[in-house]
Amino acid sequence: MSKLSSARLYSGRIVNLDLDSVRFPDDSVGQLEILRHPGAAAVVPFLDSPREADPRVVLIRQFRHAADGFIWEVPAGRLDPGESPETCARRELEEETGMRARGLERLTTIHTTPGFTDERIHLFLAEGLEPGAEHREADEFMELHTLRWSQVLRLAESGEMVDGKTLVSLLFVQCFRR
Repeated sequence: MSKLSSARLYSGRIVNLDLDSVRFPDDSVGQLEILRHPGAAAVVPFLDSPREADPRVVLIRQFRHAADGFIWEVPAGRLDPGESPETCARRELEEETGMRARGLERLTTIHTTPGFTDERIHLFLAEGLEPGAEHREADEFMELHTLRWSQVLRLAESGEMVDGKTLVSLLFVQCFRR
């Protein structure tokens, strides 16, 4: 598939909306609405070594208007212009939890909803947490929770945890990094 042209329909604080004319794999041509997003980073913060039997993890219960209430999440946020995913993950961890990580390990990168957005989220695991300085934005309403890994997995399995980046990052840790 190749982009033939693009027209900006909306420019916002977080996303832009483009109408792209594209050539599809079968050589036909069509138009697609695409939300352009600068990307983001998310981090699973471990208070204990993730290799321990039932380590402690810091999760957030954050109010999300689009979800119509509070949801469980790992700390995350959008990349600033020119910012690396690792720098963003470290910044967001400190801003949202008040903690800094001595160690940060890249897990993977995901496309959030490739049917209509180019947003990619870079997922990390953090350990060796130390006190830092919390700096939340005016529209961030969240509570910090320290949970055991077994509790986190129960939240995921029960369906109480619904955030995609959080589920992928936690399950990636469970399957590949423990």
